[in-house]
Amino acid sequence: MSGHSKWSSIKHKKGAKDAKRGKLFTKLARAITVAAREGSGDPDANPALGLAVQKARDASMPKDNIQRAIDRGTGEGADADAIEAVTYEGYGPGGAAILVETLTDNRNRTGSEVRHAFEKHGGSLGEPNSVAWQFAKRGVVLVDGERYSEDDLMAAIDAGAEDVSADGDVLKVLTAAGDLAAVRSALVESGVTIESAAISMEPQSTVEVGEGEAPGLLRLMDTLEEHDDVDSVHANFDVPEDVLEKVAAG
Repeated sequence: MSGHSKWSSIKHKKGAKDAKRGKLFTKLARAITVAAREGSGDPDANPALGLAVQKARDASMPKDNIQRAIDRGTGEGADADAIEAVTYEGYGPGGAAILVETLTDNRNRTGSEVRHAFEKHGGSLGEPNSVAWQFAKRGVVLVDGERYSEDDLMAAIDAGAEDVSADGDVLKVLTAAGDLAAVRSALVESGVTIESAAISMEPQSTVEVGEGEAPGLLRLMDTLEEHDDVDSVHANFDVPEDVLEKVAAG
């Protein structure tokens, strides 16, 4: 399989905390608005919007919030027109490659703040395409590994999934980007509860980051994830379990 990064499972564990802060709903709504603006307001006819809406539903976002976000995208609102997607690329401590996808109404402000985050935590912002070549667009479905086994996810393989693997207490299903919706539906129909399903930039290979660089790298990832304009963060690092435990304990 392609490179496997710990970041997807770390984000999975952070999800409940993010939802409680309310910040997650704001980011999900912004993604829905942009998808609706760039396509149509029909999730069935607009695959990008369909995925954004499903991601919001998975996070228990209220239906009214979802519809308001769609309406903003299909209407004449200046706030929707002002939002644009901008991707930043750079390196974190230990040489980890990082892609930062943002939805912003002020790219100068966002770019300055993303650069500051990299520099503050021992990383550096790079030029466009400096690290993007190390990633490939994939569909990623995460399932509770303590509740299910890989054998329980055979419906995903039958529906076209490329790989199923275990990462600690998380099971990760990789698909081609265009197959994500079908694989997710197959799992749900087979009785499997989905933790999350999204399009992700998955690393082609990974860089192992040791105890010395891991704390700074994880602080950088947290800072980027928590930024209001950041939609998603992708990285190619792999941190040994014992190092992760030490960082969490410290």
